[in-house]
Amino acid sequence: MASKKKKVFVALSGGVDSSTTGALLCEKGFDCAGVFMITSEQSHSAQADAEEAARTLGIKLYILDLRSEFERIFEYFYTEYKKGRTPNPCVFCNRNIKFGKLWEFARDNGAELLATGHYAMIIKHNGDVGLYEAVRGAKDQSYVLSMIDKDTLPYIILPMGERSKKQTRELAAKFGLEAVKKPESQEICFIPDDNYTALLEQRHPELVRKGSIVDSSGKVLGEHNGVHRFTIGQRRGLGVAMGKPYYVTTIDAETNTVILGPKEEVMRRQLRATGVNWLTSKPASPFRAKVKIRYNDTGAASTVTPENDDVTVEFDKPNSAITPGQLAVFYIQEEDKSRVVGGGWINSVAN
Repeated sequence: MASKKKKVFVALSGGVDSSTTGALLCEKGFDCAGVFMITSEQSHSAQADAEEAARTLGIKLYILDLRSEFERIFEYFYTEYKKGRTPNPCVFCNRNIKFGKLWEFARDNGAELLATGHYAMIIKHNGDVGLYEAVRGAKDQSYVLSMIDKDTLPYIILPMGERSKKQTRELAAKFGLEAVKKPESQEICFIPDDNYTALLEQRHPELVRKGSIVDSSGKVLGEHNGVHRFTIGQRRGLGVAMGKPYYVTTIDAETNTVILGPKEEVMRRQLRATGVNWLTSKPASPFRAKVKIRYNDTGAASTVTPENDDVTVEFDKPNSAITPGQLAVFYIQEEDKSRVVGGGWINSVAN
């Protein structure tokens, strides 16, 4: 790691991962400060938790009001659903806010490094700094970090990358952190009660439009109240009973139609990703990679072909529920570690 005297800002959310990150860095002798992001009107409870963590750690806590920035994220969120795509706000936030605006704020206040509680690894080898999968793949969060600026990597510390969640909680208890008592949250930080459908419909009632649910032959199976209520691969809550499992295979926002089919119709062999962000030198030719298509994906063997700012990914075997709006993230194996080469937004799929 870095010199013990370096000034590190820790992105403190009030949760156990970021609080334990701060405690570990303080223990190692870094000059630490915390920074908490106000993301919505409902941030009060999380702010109180972050303040409690900072008191326990004995560090200064900066409060950064980023509600206006999170309005940008909400508009992205809304726009993607309106198009029949499934957004990934955490990826958008990590690139533009957490490792963008927050890192700018940290540097302006004397920070040399930024630490977060993400489960991933930053490794420097022969002068090259890379992003790698966490040691314990089940908690790996390298997927949501794949779109951050490559030039930022040397300034990031991720102490959780070599630990399990169980080890993190044990450390939090050892450090006397109140966050150890908090249940793990899967909520989107700027969506109250994690009810994104209600918030979308409240702020954009035009999304609520009745449309047809059909099968791949065009046969009408039922009716829906808005394409934003569906995602590719969805099986439950479809509002139709088919006698056997049916899945969302296509969302056509232009015709306001949701298409269902059996499992084989949700399997695809190829995707096109746009706006690719490379965390290594851009490959000049097709390469073999493990490709993840969603946050909790384990990855699938593929051939990735770069084409200008896009890539085509050809999977060795058909992959399930490839979803426009999500990321395709490319990994290569380096000895015993899995390195993120880059990632791009899934734009289209093909058989």
